[in-house]
Amino acid sequence: MNLTRRALVRAGAGAVTAGTIAGCLDDVGSATAEFDTGHAAFFTLWDWTEQISGDAIDFENPVGTGEAGHGWSPSGDLTREIADGGAFVYLDTPEFSWAQDIATTLEDDYDTVTVIDGLAGLDDRLLGWDHEVDAGGHEADHDDHDEHNDSHDGGHDDDHDDHDESHDGHDHDDSSVDPHAWLDPVLAQDMVDTITTGLADADPDNAETYEDNAAAYTDELESLDETFEELIASADRGTAVLAGHDSFTYLQERYGFEIHTPVGVSPQESPSSEAISETIALIDEEGIDTVLYDPFEAPEGQYPQLVDTILEGSDATDAMPLTHLSGTLAKWDEQGWGYREQMEEINVPAFREALGAQ
Repeated sequence: MNLTRRALVRAGAGAVTAGTIAGCLDDVGSATAEFDTGHAAFFTLWDWTEQISGDAIDFENPVGTGEAGHGWSPSGDLTREIADGGAFVYLDTPEFSWAQDIATTLEDDYDTVTVIDGLAGLDDRLLGWDHEVDAGGHEADHDDHDEHNDSHDGGHDDDHDDHDESHDGHDHDDSSVDPHAWLDPVLAQDMVDTITTGLADADPDNAETYEDNAAAYTDELESLDETFEELIASADRGTAVLAGHDSFTYLQERYGFEIHTPVGVSPQESPSSEAISETIALIDEEGIDTVLYDPFEAPEGQYPQLVDTILEGSDATDAMPLTHLSGTLAKWDEQGWGYREQMEEINVPAFREALGAQ
């Protein structure tokens, strides 16, 4: 991935260098702003930074409850709000172009804000939008992950060697990369490490707090990875049907299953009647009873129209939500569900039903 925006976290080194370019934003903050507040670009990054920082930093998520992070546009004064804090955590990818723009402004014009790109260091492990899932390659891939767990505290220079080799030659430009790496609990551990290192380097007085919190949270992500392993191992089928755009390529690649959708990867695409007919035929052929859908596209208490169409035309009788975790819903927020809880309470049960797992 050839990043077009200059990130302050560099691949390989696993460290963050605070911007040193002189300059200022009009009417924004001062050069002595305290490192006690920050912003994260969307729900998952916000939850991770909260888990890592604990009481040391109060992070805010500008994307409102009920809104997905994809395609979101901020108010005109958000840059000023972010520049008043000590840190900005984002993903350097066009799907969050507003965050790229703010990161560039901070780097160029304001030298007191630590800018952390959560995708830094993952270039060779990021997948393209056109990536074809290898549903049979999971067992070997997880062996590499076990090695990663064994050496997790020792750095990332040699992590996932075999997995990296499987992506050699993937010289993605930034517009061709699928950004949903956060949905892979293994890559999530690396992203948490990157954020932790960035915060610790920028705020050494609280470095031990960040590192201890991250270590505890990484244990939870490892447990989530094991849950998905066990789920897929007990599944009756290797294909699930999603009535919506597919944000889950990283999960499919990691655990060796497939998601079929009549929509494709773009939320702007509308399914053709032929694609819907093919989906219905697959459901009946595979004996699939539960169809998955994006809850951000569902009216409260109702299924999206595409789900109703598929249920009416097929033998399937049920539908369950599957969240891409770029946002959260009010009912989940009220229960205090973060990334891990939404994975365990929403996505794991959905895949369990859709794949016929124990």
